[in-house]
Amino acid sequence: MTADVDSERPGERPNRAQEAVGYELFRDDWGIPHLRAADALTLARAQGHATALDRAWQLETERHRALGTSASHLGAEAVDWDRFVRRARIADTARRCFDRLAPETAAWVTAYVDGVNEGLAEGTERAPEFAAVGLAPGRWEPWTPLGVWLSTHILFAGFPTKLWREEVARRFGEDRMTLFATDGPGTAGSNGWLLTGARTATGAPLLAGDPHRFIEDPGVYQQIRLACPEFDVVGLAVPGIPGIAHFGHTGHVAWAITNAMADYQDLYREQVRRAPDGGVEALGPDGWYRAHAHTETIEVAGAEPERVEVIETDRGPVIIGDGPGGEAADGTFISLRYPPRVTGELGFDALPALLRARTVADVDTALDRWAEPVNVVLAADTAGSTLHRVAGHVPVRPYANRLRVVPAEDPAYAWREDETVPLPRTEVDGAAGIAVMANERGLAAPLGVEFAPPHRARRIRELLGADTGWTPEAQAAVHTDTLLASSRQLLSLLAWAPDLGPAAERLRDRLLRWDRHMDADSTDATLYARLRTDVVHRLAAHPALKGVTGEGDPWRSAAYPALFRPWLAAVPRIGYALESLLTVGLLPYEDRLALVAASAEAVAAAAEETPPGPWGELHRLSPWQALPGLTPDEDAIRPGVAGDHDCVLSTSGVPGVTDLFARGPAARYVWDLGRREDSRWVVPFGASGVPGSAHHRDQTPLWVRGALAPVVTDWNLLHRTTRDRTPHHRTTHHPEENPAMTAATEPVAPALRAAVHEQKIEGFGTVRLVPVDPAADAELLHGWVTEERARSWGMADHTREQVREIYEFVDSLPTHHAYLALRAGVPAALFQTYEPDADPVGECYDVQPGDFGVHLLIARAEGEGTVKGYTEALLTAFIAYVFSDPAHVRVVVEPDVRNEKAIARMVRIGFELGPEIRKPEKTARLAFLTRAALGLGLA
Repeated sequence: MTADVDSERPGERPNRAQEAVGYELFRDDWGIPHLRAADALTLARAQGHATALDRAWQLETERHRALGTSASHLGAEAVDWDRFVRRARIADTARRCFDRLAPETAAWVTAYVDGVNEGLAEGTERAPEFAAVGLAPGRWEPWTPLGVWLSTHILFAGFPTKLWREEVARRFGEDRMTLFATDGPGTAGSNGWLLTGARTATGAPLLAGDPHRFIEDPGVYQQIRLACPEFDVVGLAVPGIPGIAHFGHTGHVAWAITNAMADYQDLYREQVRRAPDGGVEALGPDGWYRAHAHTETIEVAGAEPERVEVIETDRGPVIIGDGPGGEAADGTFISLRYPPRVTGELGFDALPALLRARTVADVDTALDRWAEPVNVVLAADTAGSTLHRVAGHVPVRPYANRLRVVPAEDPAYAWREDETVPLPRTEVDGAAGIAVMANERGLAAPLGVEFAPPHRARRIRELLGADTGWTPEAQAAVHTDTLLASSRQLLSLLAWAPDLGPAAERLRDRLLRWDRHMDADSTDATLYARLRTDVVHRLAAHPALKGVTGEGDPWRSAAYPALFRPWLAAVPRIGYALESLLTVGLLPYEDRLALVAASAEAVAAAAEETPPGPWGELHRLSPWQALPGLTPDEDAIRPGVAGDHDCVLSTSGVPGVTDLFARGPAARYVWDLGRREDSRWVVPFGASGVPGSAHHRDQTPLWVRGALAPVVTDWNLLHRTTRDRTPHHRTTHHPEENPAMTAATEPVAPALRAAVHEQKIEGFGTVRLVPVDPAADAELLHGWVTEERARSWGMADHTREQVREIYEFVDSLPTHHAYLALRAGVPAALFQTYEPDADPVGECYDVQPGDFGVHLLIARAEGEGTVKGYTEALLTAFIAYVFSDPAHVRVVVEPDVRNEKAIARMVRIGFELGPEIRKPEKTARLAFLTRAALGLGLA
């Protein structure tokens, strides 16, 4: 036994939990799980187990949402969702769909559930949310993943929009029913594009894009690798769902999806009544009949339980109407008919087939079994074959069903049973060598009513152009493009607005010169957003739109469940449809000109009084959290970001309501069919859902600036995990408090670490900034900080272990970070950052909002004396990294007053000298560098 233990290198022995499940868990530098098992069933079990370790709180949140039991621990704010899920019969539908699975698929899903149940106890110990709400983990049933999938996607097709159209038709006339049609609050869009081998550097296809969803914390997509003798797949999984449904690369073939914007869910206006015996009857084409009805209880933390009557007619579950005597405003009830409830099919039989796919034909065949939701798919394989199709289930029924609520008793609106609409497919344009999907009215046009405006799709095609030699790295320029083409109509009206005053004239001139890019550091973008908001509100107040914005509207009362109110709010509807309302709306052209002129006057006056700040200061991420405010790094998930609703970088606020956004790229990916190891990906937060984990937020800086992490496929570059590095119920990484952290993985050489910033500097080479690993870098750092030239760092007499302990402490602080700067892969400098108001320096001067402190230690290197501008080149990379975050307005440094050479260098770069300050280890001279000094346009 002793010999066996001694023969293993530290960090290579699997933990007992992994041995019990029968798999190996590796992680890359971003903490992304790479799983390896002997067969597909064991691997599915491993996926469930590893997900439970990383995402226990998220898994249990989704399970409760699928069951309609969230209010039992989250309180009254979750009752609306629970009531809807109970009425829509999500759990019962999931059971039906599980029962219809092929036996081998059912076994595979069950194996995943077994892994979840085996890992939940350990995962729960790591997640402080459970203790915060007094929740114990429950038990997953074999059908639970199907319930999670249903609850996640039940609103994807936006059926509440039919309630809105119904009211618009009633108030404005049948011909105006789609007046506000556009990509609105209930839909989730995405970008995707495919480049054939003729357009790429390798001669093999590239597939790239980003799903736009409501961004949640933890993220809705989980980066993962699943490997066994049958397959080896990397992709973006949905926590709680086995396999990789939406975005995957098997090494032979890759696929990606966007929302097809198809309409496949119907709302029926039902007439129901109470039978003499207390039961419920409904009116159908053949008269009155007995409907299903039962009552359920919703437990509510901190409040009395609520009873909900669940009614189901021959069309489907009644989702609006509280039982006879508590019906909707017009005396009827509304039922929902959706394909999985009718057919018992979700499409899960496609999931294991996708993992085994080796060709585009295999993906195509697998997706023939797909049902929910309806997606547009792009795929390509290493042989150069491509695929562009729609996958899913769209029932055959009258077109009116797509538009509005239809009468249940009229047989004309029934579905044609056992029939589905043929799904479109097309060839990828061989001449152009590209295919694009961005929720526009394109391939899926015959299947829907409302689609996204064409701007994103057109812009992606424009950016891809006719260029060849495309690489994965170059796709970031497409992912992060901020041109707002939808601004054209408003700016056109502004150009012709009559009788503007001097301030409004200046505003007009400024916006007409604007490049129409919603960049994070752009004050012009902020001005445009102010103008747009004002126009939206003036439209909402216009008499022509009073029918949908006046007080006392039934849709803003208790007539409809509160859950549907985002679809029924008039101001957001006007905001999303602004472009069309300003083009062919209800108002005459002269009225539109006058309205825009009035807005220009108001916005110009406000701007004279309060000049606009950069767009990124206003346009911040506001993700959904089941339990917000629990961890101390909440501000870290609310960064300022570029983009806007109709940009390729689609970070969607609610026009006219807020510049904060909750919908945006829930992931980005680039699948390279030439070399899978050259593929790239990123998510908004990190691989771990555990607060305080090293990988809880570590991808946020990449995501904000549009960078991508490498997809690692070489097992030799991964770290076999013995135990998770996350402290249980802690948010610190201090080794004395959590000794388990010090032996989790093998040390990683700096050159193999993922960079937080990478920059090629002409005549100098590429500079990469990578996080310091206190244990692995202790010897290197000790050699640097004990040199005479580093005496001001105050560590001249420190031992190697003392230096390691200092940087372990720095690593534990959310306000301080340490990085190695690598030139050509060789460590060249130590770069530390800090927030001055959380550092002793902040006690020595008046800290301003946006101040960001840095410490620099340039190491001795061969190039230092021979490469002209060596230090300046490194400083260029450091400053570029700091200012890549729009929240950083001013860099603060504090060189030793005796270091005249360094102070002179700072002045040459553009730093403004400040006062001398006294610190225990030195007397320093403060110096400040602003964005304005560098010509970055932020005065």
